[in-house]
Amino acid sequence: MTEQAPRNVEELEQRLSQPSAEAIQTLSELPGDLILLGVGGKMGPTLARMARLASDGAGQNRRIIGVSRFSDPELLDRLSQWGIETISCDLLNEAQVDRLPDAPLVVYMMGMKFGASRNPALTWAMNCYAPGLVCRKFRNSRIVAFSSGNVYGMVPSAGRGSRETDALEPVGEYSMTVLGRERMFQYFSEHLQIPTVLLRLNYATELRYGVLVDIAKDVLAGNPIDITMPTVNVIWQAEANAMTLAALNQAAIPARIVNIAGPEMLRVKDVAKRFGELMEKPVHLVGEEGPVAYLNDGSLGHQLLGQVQVTADQMIQWIAQWVLQGGESLNRPTHFQVVSGKF
Repeated sequence: MTEQAPRNVEELEQRLSQPSAEAIQTLSELPGDLILLGVGGKMGPTLARMARLASDGAGQNRRIIGVSRFSDPELLDRLSQWGIETISCDLLNEAQVDRLPDAPLVVYMMGMKFGASRNPALTWAMNCYAPGLVCRKFRNSRIVAFSSGNVYGMVPSAGRGSRETDALEPVGEYSMTVLGRERMFQYFSEHLQIPTVLLRLNYATELRYGVLVDIAKDVLAGNPIDITMPTVNVIWQAEANAMTLAALNQAAIPARIVNIAGPEMLRVKDVAKRFGELMEKPVHLVGEEGPVAYLNDGSLGHQLLGQVQVTADQMIQWIAQWVLQGGESLNRPTHFQVVSGKF
């Protein structure tokens, strides 16, 4: 192991918030305040903290503003301690969106995935209607908006992964609404001349959640590991955060599309066996490896936004140690095994 695993949540969040040279350089070149919409999600808090640290490192005394409905009061306190202003807002409420402060730099992270099949109307509203409200409000800003590799559909598991120029074949209502979100940002980028970047992410991972955490917890519990989804690629969340901030400098008209993904294509079977070795647990595999998977080719993102430093095996080692010691879990399964597109 090249580096010790974080020993506790405080150390983990510090590590997830350390900006890259590219993030600091970007925030040194772009003036003005930064607002993060949907900051209450899994990536939002450490991304906001990284933006604060990168801005301070760049000598930019800007406001970092986190926007969410904030159902967790503890998160409000934590963000405040990190020097981040907070505003409670429902991004489906046009009046509330209009009252948000103007900011030249916008990161859009809001979306709905889990429960999409049970409540498709809300999923379409959150993933397609809200972006239109945001674009009209922030028509004088540059926007980085999150998307997903799910818009591509599945590709051969032994291949290079989907590239930004590949045809889109979304499966299921969630994937269709994510493509709808992209189309809204693309439309308003050209209609209102908003420099925009769309980040198709597969899959951000840290020690409390992510595809690798799901596999590790199942191995430790002795649960069977379903290998129907045969291959995944993941990226350490700190690097996904840093690439998001660096993407602000890549905003363009029409909207630019960039994949965010790790460079390694990981067989689920091999990952489970590696966890079994590290945790000294037997591994029980079920199902048959399918021929296709959700995979992104992240090479353009590495070229534009920064090279990946944390390898998949490093993440696996850290996660094995964290799970074995009973480290905190967010208890938010990724459901990466789903091949039907129904979430």
